[in-house]
Amino acid sequence: MRLVTTVGGGSMDTYARCLTERLAGRDGVRTLETDVYQRVAELFNVPLLSLPAARAAREDLRFLRRLRRVREPLHLPNHHLARYGRFLSVPYVVTVHDLIRYFDLRGRGPYIHRPNLRDRLYLGLDYAGIRRATALIAVSQTTKRDLVRHLGIPPERVAVVYEGLDHGLFRPVDRRLVDAPYILFVGSEHPRKDLPTLLCAFRLLKDQPRFGDLRLVKVGAAGGREAPFRRRTLAAVAALGLQDDVVFTGRVPDADLPAYYGGAACLVLPSRYEGFGFPPLEAMACGCPAIVANAGALPEIAGDAALLVPPRDPPALAHAMATLLTDDDARRGLVERGLRRARAFSWERTARETLAVYRVVEGRRPPAAG
Repeated sequence: MRLVTTVGGGSMDTYARCLTERLAGRDGVRTLETDVYQRVAELFNVPLLSLPAARAAREDLRFLRRLRRVREPLHLPNHHLARYGRFLSVPYVVTVHDLIRYFDLRGRGPYIHRPNLRDRLYLGLDYAGIRRATALIAVSQTTKRDLVRHLGIPPERVAVVYEGLDHGLFRPVDRRLVDAPYILFVGSEHPRKDLPTLLCAFRLLKDQPRFGDLRLVKVGAAGGREAPFRRRTLAAVAALGLQDDVVFTGRVPDADLPAYYGGAACLVLPSRYEGFGFPPLEAMACGCPAIVANAGALPEIAGDAALLVPPRDPPALAHAMATLLTDDDARRGLVERGLRRARAFSWERTARETLAVYRVVEGRRPPAAG
């Protein structure tokens, strides 16, 4: 089996890297490193007839030639690499992290951004490659159900393998980076993350004098260049009069994340859709209680170790945050359950279960192209 490893700082790159660290050289697993995902496959909202699109097409062909020289089964570690699978003759596995852009393609969003013509062509190749794959790995039961329901994949071709956590990194620490009490949000500002709901709920808290010193700390980049995500966020902050109470850190080093989690009153992730959702588990592992929307894979991943709130419900979210800010017993119980829950997710387990999928695939051929 040849595992394609993408280099970069995104969650899907972390997945590929963590698998590589645990599987390279094990039971005949070899790797193929590439930056094509960062340079090409992440390129969205570019006109079809443009110089960037032409350059990307050239890079696509170069990478496809590399893949076609491989004479053993391949593992494509994210669903946007599935576009190359449509042109392969060897068996291949695709890990599907979510169908977020599929929903945007079908007009159900925007969860990220409405695709233009070029996006539609490439996303069509992605989903054709997923349908043709010898086997699929879904990172949650939610994602598996989406594959079966929306892409018509037979359920027996989809193995659910949860992603893991780096417990050497994500653990309780004494270091603190913010002096004031704060609520934490970690992630992009894509529409699906529903940061506006959190801002509205935070405004409700700030209207109470007892929370006058409270801040909202937002960790992470705004998102890609395909839409003005940060401009929209700043407009929402200004409309609510929160300019002095919201802190944008941008991307931070991985080594700083435990300190941000550990110092927070709680993490809030009000996403309308996640295929997995790392921040709640990372927070739990660091002893930070989490509040998540009862949507997508978040209830599945969080289990009973997070407070669940209805999506798009600022009063309910404000109430949940106030509970964790004022009820020490509720907070303590959630922290204890969170630490236990986080321990159930490890990259060693992910690697072991992925290797089991490889063993099955190595005896199969891909379905005929259609």
